[in-house]
Amino acid sequence: MSSKNLTEVIIDGKIYELSGYESEEYLQKVASYINGKIGEVKKDVRFRRMSPEVQRTLVELNIADDFYKAKKQVDLLEAELDNKDQQLYNLKCELIATQIRLKASEKEVTNMQKEIVDYQKEIIRFETELRERSKK
Repeated sequence: MSSKNLTEVIIDGKIYELSGYESEEYLQKVASYINGKIGEVKKDVRFRRMSPEVQRTLVELNIADDFYKAKKQVDLLEAELDNKDQQLYNLKCELIATQIRLKASEKEVTNMQKEIVDYQKEIIRFETELRERSKK
């Protein structure tokens, strides 16, 4: 099991100490993402007039919105992957069925070739008998 990392990050100009099993790089990336969200909402003039509690809630809502959009995209991709898996399974089943039919057809061709050889032998035998009768 990994050891916990302790990392200092700056979020909205304040230093925070984060602890987690993720790498320092990851924790810095998360802090950078949050700073980006804060920067997005700060561009709106109305944001500056809001109370700090409302500002924080607005940032949290933006982050939750990103999360649910990403989750929806993941769900769609997983459904697409499941569909592709089902298609692959169906194709494998079809391939196996086709291979079985091919083997049966090959066996039938082999049997028919043997029959042809038998018929050719019988024809030669009949022709030989016919020639012998006609000589008599």
